[in-house]
Amino acid sequence: MRRSIFTAGAGAAAIAAALALAGPAQAAEGDAQLAVLHGVPGLTVDVWVNGDRTLDDFAPGTLAGPLSLPAGAYELAITASDAADASAPVIGPVTVTLAASGNYTAVANLDAAGKPTANFFTNDVSQIAAGKGKLTVRHAAAAPAVDVLAGDAAVVSNLANPAEQTLSLDPATISAAVAATGTTAPVIGPADLTVAEGTHTIVYAWGSLADNNLQLAVQTIEGLHSSPGSVPGARDGSSGTSPAGPAVVTVGFGAAALALLLGGLGVARTVAARRAGR
Repeated sequence: MRRSIFTAGAGAAAIAAALALAGPAQAAEGDAQLAVLHGVPGLTVDVWVNGDRTLDDFAPGTLAGPLSLPAGAYELAITASDAADASAPVIGPVTVTLAASGNYTAVANLDAAGKPTANFFTNDVSQIAAGKGKLTVRHAAAAPAVDVLAGDAAVVSNLANPAEQTLSLDPATISAAVAATGTTAPVIGPADLTVAEGTHTIVYAWGSLADNNLQLAVQTIEGLHSSPGSVPGARDGSSGTSPAGPAVVTVGFGAAALALLLGGLGVARTVAARRAGR
């Protein structure tokens, strides 16, 4: 399920990332789970959460999470890099509300026309039939409608920004590519995608076709096995993975960038204090 949270000018990308770094590192019962994709190329901004600077000089090209956040509303503002405070935002303030125990991915991306926007997806963490995996494809790029190809066959057809489509599949590694609808010439890929038993694999196409910087990002949510917990060739549902515990990987991103963003959770609370001496 997708719902638009806002459409705005330059700097929109950091809204989702600010929310991700605003909460505590330790999960509590009823916390929402949030992953964040920054998919707007070429924007560097400062992000403020409830009046505190949370991200300084935040750059595009990161997919991070999952992060545990208490249910509730967060006021977010975007300023030019190194602004003294949040009193003159270029975007916002914007209030975003998370429901208790929800599982979400916030995606800052370009719309089909190439304008910065953001979308908020609700991730399906229901149990998956034994011996099956789930694949969701989300179009978050400045590009026309696309087909997703497995080999030369379209498994997802005519997917437009910002729509998504979900498939139930047998576990396998798929050589996938993205092509303009009705064609087979890839504009992204081909790339190997693994669909595992009891796992929801979510693929995002982001960037700009006109600027020749289209990329894929891949998010996996594990631990969604149904009984029986194991079938031939599948994972055992009694493994150490927590139910609905997402893992995030990236295609086309540096691992260091992801680690830096995740590390920001531990230091976000001190950023405003360090800035106070300026």
